[in-house]
Amino acid sequence: MGKVSKKYSEARSHVEAREYPLEDAVALIQKMAFAKFDESVDIAVLLGVDPKHADQMVRGTVILPHGTGKTKRVLVVASGEKIKEAEDAGADEVGGADVVKRIQEGWMEFDAVVATPDMMKDVGRLGKILGPRGLMPNPKTGTVTFDVKSAVEQIKAGKVEYRVDKTAILHNSLGRVSFDSAKLIENVQTFMAAVVKSKPPAAKGKYLKSIHLSSTMGPSVRVDPGAIEVQAAA
Repeated sequence: MGKVSKKYSEARSHVEAREYPLEDAVALIQKMAFAKFDESVDIAVLLGVDPKHADQMVRGTVILPHGTGKTKRVLVVASGEKIKEAEDAGADEVGGADVVKRIQEGWMEFDAVVATPDMMKDVGRLGKILGPRGLMPNPKTGTVTFDVKSAVEQIKAGKVEYRVDKTAILHNSLGRVSFDSAKLIENVQTFMAAVVKSKPPAAKGKYLKSIHLSSTMGPSVRVDPGAIEVQAAA
C-alpha cells in the first residue's frame, strides 16, 4: 500500500471499527470529506452469492430519486426514425454503423450506450471493447430497446446499473458529498431495496454480508446491513 496522506489519516481517525446506522455513516462521510472537488459517495456491497453460477448472478437497474450528481453522456446506436427520437430525447451522440466504426477506432466519449434491437448485429462487434467497461447494451437493463425515448430519459434522470463482480461485490456511485444528507440516504435506501429485491432464489444463507460507504478520497465506513435489509424489505 502507498503512503497514506495526513488528511486521509486524520479522516480515518474518526471511523470506529464497528457498523454504523446508515444515517450516521452518511453524516460521517460528509464530515470527513477533504478533497478540493465534490467527491462522489460510493457503495461497496459484499453479497452471499457465488457469481460463478449463473443462477446466483445479481444484476439490475434502479433509478436513484436524486441522481448521482453526474450527467451521463448517452450514446444511441439506431437507424431510421429512431435517430430523431434519440436526438429529441436528449441523447448526446446518435449514429448507426458509423458510430460503431468510430468506437472500434478508439472513440469512447460516452458513459452509457442504448441500441435498438436491429442494430445489435453491428454493436455485437464491440463486445470486447464495451463489455469490460460495463457499457455493452443488454435487454435485461433496458438498453436494448425500440423505446429509445424512455431509455435515454431514464439514464439522464439517474438510472444506474448494478452487477456483482467475480468477488461477489457490487460497486456503485450513489451521489456526491455536497448532496443534502437526506437525499443521499434516500438514494442508498432506494439502491439497496433494488439489490435486496434482486436476491437470487438459489442464494442461501446471509445475503447482505457487508456494506461500506466512502467518498472518492476518504476512508470507508461500515454500515449495519441488518438495518438496511429491514428497511429495504419494508
